[in-house]
Amino acid sequence: MRKKLDQYIIKKFLSTFFFTVLIFTLISVIIDFSDKVEKFIESDITPYEIFLQYYPGFVMFIAGLLWPLYTLIAVIFFTSRMAYNSEIISIFNAGVSFRRFMQPYLLAAAFIAGLHLLGNHYLIPLGNKMRMDVEHEHIWPNNDKGKTQNVHMFVNPDTKVYINYYRKRDSTARKFRMERFEDGQLVYLLKANTAEWMGPPDRWKLRNYEIRTFDGMEEELILGMGQDLDTTINLQPADFVDYKEQHMMLTSAEILDYIATQQERGVGNTKKYEIEYHRRTAEPFTILILTIIGMTIAARKVRGGIGLHLAIGVGIGALFIFFSRFAVVFAAGQVIPTMLGMWVPNLIFGAVAVYLIRNAQM
Repeated sequence: MRKKLDQYIIKKFLSTFFFTVLIFTLISVIIDFSDKVEKFIESDITPYEIFLQYYPGFVMFIAGLLWPLYTLIAVIFFTSRMAYNSEIISIFNAGVSFRRFMQPYLLAAAFIAGLHLLGNHYLIPLGNKMRMDVEHEHIWPNNDKGKTQNVHMFVNPDTKVYINYYRKRDSTARKFRMERFEDGQLVYLLKANTAEWMGPPDRWKLRNYEIRTFDGMEEELILGMGQDLDTTINLQPADFVDYKEQHMMLTSAEILDYIATQQERGVGNTKKYEIEYHRRTAEPFTILILTIIGMTIAARKVRGGIGLHLAIGVGIGALFIFFSRFAVVFAAGQVIPTMLGMWVPNLIFGAVAVYLIRNAQM
């Protein structure tokens, strides 16, 4: 009997959840298409880019963004219907405890959370890259906020690069300077009027260059005025590109590599990448917490019925989003540690879930 009960609840949970995802995704796609249709017409974008690159990525982005809220709505909707039809009272009268009643909910929620965890760390970033590549080329071509003037960065722990101006359209740097240090002392200095990107792996062509090497009080000078020097430098055109949502285009492994590389170079713009990495792990656990909250609220048969339960669910979802945004702001402002900031909403709502379980009907 209990195995059939588990199958019944899990089937209702997953079918309601994926139906909710389908409905809200269709609505989101229609709204987005209405908003961008003029951009699609005015640009030279192809149908292939719209329907096989942009919108598959958009669907994954919306699904990943709102899966916890979809879960809450689905749980409240089908559980409230069960309560309204007196199914839950019958289950309790058959000797099933409330905690036993929770088990199929948690199994289904764990399955959804597992999909969400995989999507957050790998699949959704790949979809975001497809979507944003189309946006950056055809819809928002001027969204690049990368620094191009007076750029200082470390390309290795002991090697620093300075570029007076970087021109993105042809990947050319002007007034290039590279310094190498040993034990805090300058041992190598390379200057060039221009440095032109020649392609991977990290190939650059330096024009009108000057090389100085230092060994104590001795100095060696090599002048290459009017000459070219082909060399490799741990620097790429992508290092001068920074889109507002660029952190969403990287898989979690790529985010960790990016953070390590930027920290080695002495660049301090990694906070949004750290926030994104920890958010991807924290959100799937939100699904479990909101499932518990939703089912404890909706399992009670009340006069307002499904409508009241859904109103409460939407209110809880709004509160969660509110706390999440505040946590991001505090983490970005270094008020609290990044990892703690991403888990604060889960800790707060987890405490609410524990309270509701303890006071639930038995």
